[in-house]
Amino acid sequence: MPARAISSATISFGLVAIPVKLFTATSSEQVSFNMLDPETKGRVQQQYIVPSTGKVVSRSTLVKGYEYAKGQYVVFEDAELKALEAERSNSIEIVEFVPLSSVDLLSVEKSYYLGPDKGGDKAYRLLTEAMQHTKKVAVGRWAARGKEQLVLVRPYKTGLILHQMFYANEVRSYEEVDTGATFEFKDAERNLAEKLIAELSVDSFQPDRYKDEYASRVLAAVEKKVAGEQIHVSQEVPKAQVIDLFEALKQSLEQVQGPGGPVKAAANSSSASADEAEEEKPLPVKKAAPRKTRSRKAS
Repeated sequence: MPARAISSATISFGLVAIPVKLFTATSSEQVSFNMLDPETKGRVQQQYIVPSTGKVVSRSTLVKGYEYAKGQYVVFEDAELKALEAERSNSIEIVEFVPLSSVDLLSVEKSYYLGPDKGGDKAYRLLTEAMQHTKKVAVGRWAARGKEQLVLVRPYKTGLILHQMFYANEVRSYEEVDTGATFEFKDAERNLAEKLIAELSVDSFQPDRYKDEYASRVLAAVEKKVAGEQIHVSQEVPKAQVIDLFEALKQSLEQVQGPGGPVKAAANSSSASADEAEEEKPLPVKKAAPRKTRSRKAS
C-alpha cells in the first residue's frame, strides 16, 4: 500500500519552485498505558484546578499567558497570537547549500520523506542529482502551521528527505558536560580495548537486527493477563561490581572469543606492559548511569 502524504509544500530557490509532498518518516511504537480508577477500572480525566482556590475550571475558558518573571504573566488573546504567526505559505525556502559534514546531526529534531507533487518530477529529480553530485545539502526555512522552522533538505536513497532542526539556542553546549579525569593508558590496556572493539565490529549498522525488548515483554504480559495468568516478578538484577579495568577487558574479550581464544596470547605478547599496568592503581569500571535527554514535542 503506497504511503499517504500528510502535507504538501513547495521547495523554492532562485526562480525555481518544486511542488513536493511530505510523508511521515518515523513514528514511535513505544507501549503506553492509561490511568484508571482502581475500583471501576475506568479511565480518569484530568482537570484544571486553580491552586489558590481549589476551583475547577473548564479548558474552554482558559487564556494563554507568558511568564516573564517568577509568578508574573502577560496575557495574550488568540487574535494577538494569530497576528504574530508567519504567513501560512507552506513554502520551503532554500537559503544556502552547505557540506553535510558541516552539519551536526544532534540538531535534527524530526524527519519527513519528500516526494514530488504533480508537475514537480523533473525539477525534483534534478535537485536530487545535483546535490548528490556536489555533495551538498540545503538549509532553508519552512513556514508551516504559522511558525518558521529551520530545516535541512538532503539527498536520501533515490530522493530527498527533510529534517526539521533545532535552533542553535535550543541545543545544549557539550562543554557543560563533565567528562571526568584524563588518563595515560598502557599499551596492553589499549590493545585489549581495540581487540574487543574489533571482535564486536560488523560491516554496517543494521537496525532491523534490534527490537524494543521492553515493549515485547509488556505485550507478552498483556496476553498472559488477558488469558488470566499470573505475572511473576523477577528478582532485582545485582548492581555491577567495581573491578580492575585490565581484567574487565580480558574477561570481556574471552567471552566474545570463547574458551581457548587468542586473547591470552594477545595479553602475553605485551607482558611487560601488562605487568606495568597491573602495578598501577586499578581503574574502576562502573555501569554508566543513563544519560538524561531533553525532548521537545514537534510543532
